[in-house]
Order: sequence, then structure tokens, then C-alpha cells
Amino acid sequence: MYASRADVTRALVTARVEKDVSWAKIAAVVGRSKEWTTAACLGQMAFEPHEAQALIALLGLQAGAQPWLCSIPSKGTLEGGAPSDPLIYRWYEIVSVYGPAIKELIHEEFGGRYYERHRFSYAYRA
Repeated sequence: MYASRADVTRALVTARVEKDVSWAKIAAVVGRSKEWTTAACLGQMAFEPHEAQALIALLGLQAGAQPWLCSIPSKGTLEGGAPSDPLIYRWYEIVSVYGPAIKELIHEEFGGRYYERHRFSYAYRA
């Protein structure tokens, strides 16, 4: 049984690593972009019930994960205070919601030290 969305996130990430399932594979099964799906798996988005069921089946999570996966998240979980300027705050919000997902995708696709050695570009369309 899961007591929080954080419990589900930990179980999900653990199962993904143990089963060696890529974020791209999860996205294909869920039917969303890998960027959105990764952010959702890390607790920043709410899945639709059918998406949650597909994810639970793929990773072998307990059925009790579904309500948590479908619950409205508290977005932007990076530590530290938020900036007060409205424009800068929006950038902060983007990084806090999508930053961990983008980092996971870069690690998966290019290796953990890629961003230290190379320039890269990233496009996001809502």
C-alpha cells in the first residue's frame, strides 16, 4: 500500500531501474511524449486513469498506485525559495517542473556527464 504520491514515485523509479525500462518505453506505453511522461512519473503531472493502468501493468506496481498517479500534483518541487519577479518566476516554474525530467532524459540518452562536456539544445512544445 502507498501512503503518498512520493511513495508511488519511489516505487515507480525503483521498478523502472530494476526492470531496465527506458523513459521512452514508458512514454510509448502511456501514449504521451517522453518529456511529459517522465515529468509525470517524477510526480509533476497527473495521469489519466487508462494511462496510470498501463504504467502500473508495465512496471508491476500495486493497483493502489492508480489514485496517486491520477491525483493533481503539487508542481515545482525544487528546493529553495521562489523568485518574486513574475517573469523570472515563470522560468523558475518551468525548471522546477520539467528540470528533473529533462535531467533524467539527458542521462538516459547521452550519459550522466554529457552536459558537462557538450552543448546541447532542447525543444519543448506544449
